[in-house]
Amino acid sequence: MRALLGAVAGLLALAAPASADPRILIASDSTAANYGAEKYPQLGWGMMLKCGLAPDVEVVNRAVGGRSTRTFISEGKWDALIAESRPGDTVLIQFGHNDASVSRPERYAPAATLYRDNLIRMIWEARGRGLVPVLVTPPARRSFDGARAKADFAAYSQVMRELVVTTNTPLIDLEARSLDLVSRAGEAGSKQYFLHYTPADKLAAFPQGIADDTHFSELGAREMANLVAQEIKGLKIPIAEKVLTDRPDLTRIKPLGSAACH
Repeated sequence: MRALLGAVAGLLALAAPASADPRILIASDSTAANYGAEKYPQLGWGMMLKCGLAPDVEVVNRAVGGRSTRTFISEGKWDALIAESRPGDTVLIQFGHNDASVSRPERYAPAATLYRDNLIRMIWEARGRGLVPVLVTPPARRSFDGARAKADFAAYSQVMRELVVTTNTPLIDLEARSLDLVSRAGEAGSKQYFLHYTPADKLAAFPQGIADDTHFSELGAREMANLVAQEIKGLKIPIAEKVLTDRPDLTRIKPLGSAACH
């Protein structure tokens, strides 16, 4: 009986008309997550994405720090996202940083097997709900090999690129775009995009300073969101028309001091 009721509920969801207000849902980790003002200047790119979109677009950011595809599913976070979704929503799926954590077996998902299988599950369940799934390769870390930033999650990004072909799923290659951004800024200049601060900066969130080459500063989150927005605009999906052509709030030279757009 429960299975029958679930099937009926799913059919009713698919039969429901798409909302007049377009939405983007985000399934991801700490690089995209929301942070409170007490954590400033740490921001996730998912917080800033709204600044590159038309005012009627709602961003529902369900990214959670420390999650891989494995734990996002096992903890019920993926099921919760699907349950709150509406037909016509776009869902951005970005994982890899924590899937690669071999030392954390509860998170670890080998790229060619469990990670791949989890992504396929997400793609098909999203489509079954009437959503538009979009894969997003993991953003680059501030990790250099000579003068160029290097891809620390290449195997995971490659799986996503292969799934583009085998499942006909749109892709935002954030890894490639962010590697170029970090490389152009250089080893020293790219610090502005990540959490690199000293005690002299007198930050309440990091009074002892911090040197974090994974998580984003305000400028880094804005730049990553700009890359995501730019990539969305180039995709052949309905939400693409909602990306602003000019996105000055995402290309600031100086921090605003908050997660506000302007």
